[in-house]
Amino acid sequence: MPDAASSSPARPVVRLVAIRDEPLDPAEVIAAVADDRAGAVDVFIGTVRDHDPDERPADERPTDAGTSRAVDALAYSAHPTALDRLTEVADGVAADFAAHGVAVVHRTGPLAIGDLAVVCAVSTSHRAEAFEATRALIDRLKASVPIWKHQTYADGSDSWVGTP
Repeated sequence: MPDAASSSPARPVVRLVAIRDEPLDPAEVIAAVADDRAGAVDVFIGTVRDHDPDERPADERPTDAGTSRAVDALAYSAHPTALDRLTEVADGVAADFAAHGVAVVHRTGPLAIGDLAVVCAVSTSHRAEAFEATRALIDRLKASVPIWKHQTYADGSDSWVGTP
């Protein structure tokens, strides 16, 4: 006699993909990847920090500037195709790793220091796969999803990060 798990319809591996202009909840993302087959759930939470590396050439930096700049304000913008691209990234991670569940949510709009910008989670049978899959998920998101960060610095300058 088959057990309940084998006789029930399979759950999709990609369970939550969203881009939102409201605060993110890690518990929602973790719950989305819950799976009885999983021995590991790995979560990445990206937060807004109060500084960013100063990538200006040394001769363009103020003389008192270090290697990072204080961030006063930050906002994320998403291209209309960003959700489709984020879904493709999640699907790719699900296909490339032995994942039981994949979830990713990214924030848009103005964010304060300490706010959550992105939450990713992957469940797998073992921890090594969970670590690798979650790293691939955030790395692929940052490399290919058209979500851009606009930062305003304490010195009055600003920059766009992640633009083509």
